[in-house]
Amino acid sequence: MVNRPGPARSASVLVPGLILAALCLAAFALLVVTRPEIAHSDADAALLNSVLLWDGIMPRAMLALIAGAALGLSGALLQRVLRNPIADASTLGIASGAELAMTAAMSVSPLLIGLSREMTAFGGGVAAVAAVLALSWRRGFDPVTVALSGMIVSLIASALSVTLILARGEYAMSIYIWGAGSLSQQDWNAVSSLAPRLVLGFFAALLLVRPLRILTLDDGGARSLGLTLHSTRLAIVALAVWLAASVTSEVGIIGFLGLAAPAIARLAGARGTDRLMIAAPLTGAGLLFLTDCLTQILGPDFTDLAPTGAATALLGGPLLLFLLPLVHSVSAVAAQSSAASKRLARPLQTLAILLIALALLFAFVLTLGPADDGWHVATGTLLADLMPFRLPRTIVAAAAGAMLAASGFIMQRITGNPIASPEVLGVSGGAGAGLTVALFLFGFPSPAIMLAAMAIGALAAFVAMIAISARAQFSPERMLLAGVGIGAFAMAVVTMVLAQGDMRGYILLTWLSGSTNRAGAFEAWTAATSLVLLAAPLPFLSRWLTILPLGAGLSRAVGLPVGASRLVLAILAALMTAIASFLVGPLSLTGLIAPHLARLAGFRTPNHQLAASLIFGAGVLTAADWLSRVVIYPYQVPVGFFAALIGGPYLIWLLSRRSTPGQ
Repeated sequence: MVNRPGPARSASVLVPGLILAALCLAAFALLVVTRPEIAHSDADAALLNSVLLWDGIMPRAMLALIAGAALGLSGALLQRVLRNPIADASTLGIASGAELAMTAAMSVSPLLIGLSREMTAFGGGVAAVAAVLALSWRRGFDPVTVALSGMIVSLIASALSVTLILARGEYAMSIYIWGAGSLSQQDWNAVSSLAPRLVLGFFAALLLVRPLRILTLDDGGARSLGLTLHSTRLAIVALAVWLAASVTSEVGIIGFLGLAAPAIARLAGARGTDRLMIAAPLTGAGLLFLTDCLTQILGPDFTDLAPTGAATALLGGPLLLFLLPLVHSVSAVAAQSSAASKRLARPLQTLAILLIALALLFAFVLTLGPADDGWHVATGTLLADLMPFRLPRTIVAAAAGAMLAASGFIMQRITGNPIASPEVLGVSGGAGAGLTVALFLFGFPSPAIMLAAMAIGALAAFVAMIAISARAQFSPERMLLAGVGIGAFAMAVVTMVLAQGDMRGYILLTWLSGSTNRAGAFEAWTAATSLVLLAAPLPFLSRWLTILPLGAGLSRAVGLPVGASRLVLAILAALMTAIASFLVGPLSLTGLIAPHLARLAGFRTPNHQLAASLIFGAGVLTAADWLSRVVIYPYQVPVGFFAALIGGPYLIWLLSRRSTPGQ
């Protein structure tokens, strides 16, 4: 006998929906009655009020409902087909891929994008999700691998988008405001364009209910029931991407709504596939509508407090952290240990060789460069003339790379996780959130205030990550997802200020790109001095760095003060991350790859690994900085972009490795 939900359970499912509907109605009523143009106007302004209501407020409200429903349905489809409770357009890189495609098209010709906006966004979203699924295919779409692959794809796509935006100065902030998910409307065109797509998507989803039910089984059970797995998954993923890309093409990125809507619907009692396909769109519509009303009500002089997409992105980080207990990895994170198979017989001699190689690289980037009439090796007077421009930025890049490498090394030692780094664990994002708060409070703060705020933000993010992951005994999966969640929340804070479109936003946009072309004597001295002061204590803490990766229990057994040692090391790592991120931005991934290169080279003791990591980190960012100024001479590309293109493929390779018993 099949148990059907009784009246009590049906009522319990309806109650959260009724509460959400009541909140939406109350917020909309408050929005309408408190509009100064409506509440305080006389009869002569009736026509203007009518235009405001029917061509401004109502289209925006309808668009919020339709876009929220489409994203809720897209997230429900992705989570079902991938059996992943944290899948949505944001975590899978679909939104970033669509934004990159739209940004590229708008940068080439703002008029051209109007001809094929939807297909452009769909193409970018498909390319992004194809890359994510290809990376996680060998691991059976393991939720952790999917989430990390999505983070990598989003990171690279974001770096490309920021670079394109900065290259098109006259469109820079307008493109970013669009990308932040603004629902402001002046007519019904967006509604009439998006509504038919939602209707088609909903009916297509209803036709796919049976395959979605079967996909909740394992692959063997699904095949035994006659389901063609690959084609079915492809069709469902294509439908979900089309829905999400359609919203992105109209209003920009609405962050994490596809993650929140199905999760809240399930918590409210929508368990079955058919119920979820109805409840998730309704929940998404209500959430986006309510958020949009609140951003208008709370904004100064009834301007938006923030673009609605940026406001919804604030849900993403906390929600990811809340959903962590539901995520179970079918395999451990790739490259559980990157210890080298060889051990160097003479590590000190190898370090000396690496130092000589770094010095040669330093000389190379200072002297070699393109000019209008070809490549030249600068010597004599020409070199002296170029030194004030080349030397400070090279010192900044090298010192920042070394600090990020040291920070990544510390994080990997504290957590015992070889894939930890400032970028992956959200610490760089925390530094950005600190910078955002400083810009918000002080307008245009001094460099010292910026650095202090970034250090506080980075430390807060790192301590929060440690506190969350310590409850799961520093499980690599939980730790990485906690870092993704913290980073998502921090970057949502950054986006809210970015989308205001003022000079503070341009400062943040330049910081995001990781540009060193304005580095001068102050930045060079700050970088070099900070590296010396913050890295100098680390060799004396080698006992902590040796024992902490063995776990808290063993560390306490040998008399190590676990809490105090972690706090001291966390402060050092946060300070180095903040200063390096202030100088070169948050996108480099140098903190991940430099310690790995040190281990792969055969360095085994903590002090030797630390020294090698510093050299590798300095070398990676020095090379990236040189490439950033020569690849499209006479224009310059932000160094963070090249560093991300170096670190991203390495992390992709790391994820694609199969763990072996010997590793």
